[in-house]
Amino acid sequence: METYAGIDLHSSNNYTGVIDGQNNRLFGKRLSNNMDDVLKALKPFKKSLQGVVVESTYNWYWLVDGLQENGYKVHLANPAAIKQYEGLKHTDDKWDTFWLAHLLCLNILPEGYIYPKEQRPVRDLLRRRLMFVRQRTSHILSLQSLISRNRGINFPGNSIKGFNEKFVEDMFDSPTLVFTAKSNVWAIQFLNRSIYDIEKVVLSQIKLKKEFKLLQTIPGIGDILGLTIMLEVGDMNRFAKAGNYASYCRCVESKKTSNGKKKGENNRKNGNKYLAWAYVEAANFAQRYCKPAQRFFQRKMAKRNRAVATKALANKLARASFYIIRDQVPFSSKKLFG
Repeated sequence: METYAGIDLHSSNNYTGVIDGQNNRLFGKRLSNNMDDVLKALKPFKKSLQGVVVESTYNWYWLVDGLQENGYKVHLANPAAIKQYEGLKHTDDKWDTFWLAHLLCLNILPEGYIYPKEQRPVRDLLRRRLMFVRQRTSHILSLQSLISRNRGINFPGNSIKGFNEKFVEDMFDSPTLVFTAKSNVWAIQFLNRSIYDIEKVVLSQIKLKKEFKLLQTIPGIGDILGLTIMLEVGDMNRFAKAGNYASYCRCVESKKTSNGKKKGENNRKNGNKYLAWAYVEAANFAQRYCKPAQRFFQRKMAKRNRAVATKALANKLARASFYIIRDQVPFSSKKLFG
């Protein structure tokens, strides 16, 4: 008899259920998030289990790794792609668990990518770097606004990164404004050091793989962006077409239209937000240093606005990356922009 298991995972507990090939419920129980408890519950079915489905939540690492290390075939369910019957009056963790197992039994489970365990720490460290970069940007904008409001002077962001306490002391007469500006400077200096240290550790631990090295032929993609893309993509073979990859990078417009009119939006959060950031960063650099990219950007901005133009250029670079990685060819601005 073939059996199938589903696990609905939460922060402190999970509901584990097992069914057979006829969708008969053989086991169902709420368990604590303890690997021994989960293994004990699944042990009677280990020989007949065709797979265990784990819902892709923020804390799936420990569970998926533990099950794989103990010989279970694990499937990571993509909750954004799972459809349920909309006429249901009541659903709960128990129902969701058996539904996951049932989808696996029918071989129609929408699956997520189980990223290799050994590379996750470096990938997550680069994600922490992005968090620090965004925090630094918020402090830069705050200090920029403070100076502009009180002194009427507009400093570019890159120069604000290098401000020190003496500079802001001379900038304001009010002790309160000086202290406010200093708090921004302290935060920026701390984040500068943290970002630099993270980059140093990452570059000492990992290098661009052969298939990703040609990404650096794209204007705007250097070591850090190249590593970010490589670590977030994992295996490029999981994307059938350039459009699938661009969609995963959140570079594709999300909207519903009917008769030429916008009727709403689909799920804009489908995809990888870190790849979305990486290609927007690359687009910002490309439109400054690559003439064909600059012309494309200016044409788009003339029709719409800066944000749309940047996203359009990011979409172009994402699609180019797909072919560069898949076909191992260098970047060609002529092919991309005509």
